Amino acid sequence: MQLLTIIIIAVGLAMDAFAVSVVSGSAYKQLKIKHAFRMAIFFGGFQAIMPLVGSLAGISVKEYIAGFDHWAAFALLSAVGAKMIYESFKITKAEENFNPENILVLLALSVATSIDALVVGITLSFLRIPIAIAVTIIGLVTFVLSYLGVLIGKRFGHFFENKIEAIGGLVLIALGLKILIQHIFF
Repeated sequence: MQLLTIIIIAVGLAMDAFAVSVVSGSAYKQLKIKHAFRMAIFFGGFQAIMPLVGSLAGISVKEYIAGFDHWAAFALLSAVGAKMIYESFKITKAEENFNPENILVLLALSVATSIDALVVGITLSFLRIPIAIAVTIIGLVTFVLSYLGVLIGKRFGHFFENKIEAIGGLVLIALGLKILIQHIFF
């Protein structure tokens, strides 16, 4: 059951990176496999590191919130999910200077898409999920979806971007609700 939970979390978290990868794929003038691979490495790496940092922070406060950790997990996952849904409805115009080949742009995108993973890492420490397995799966899922996102973006452009981020937000909210219901009733 924990493995399924980790995979669901990984897919939900990867939706931000996937959406940005789709947009980035459409921005490449001459897309090469190395571009998709580099973006996937950055996004997957940051998505794996941030939950680890969050988990370490969560461990330090876990003893203080042990009595209501299920509520904290629900609140954090719901807040991240709601933020993702809200951001999916914002209409943004891509800058003409947007260049995903620029390493600083790629670094900024990697950090921006992985902030949510930091918060989820805190939640993982409350759920007693093995962090090494979780960060490995989160990183791999994000890597694969980011790689595919760049290729899809080159082919189909911005069509999927907002819908994917909203779905990721709904997945995280549903997972938070599952944790809460499971703790209260089971």
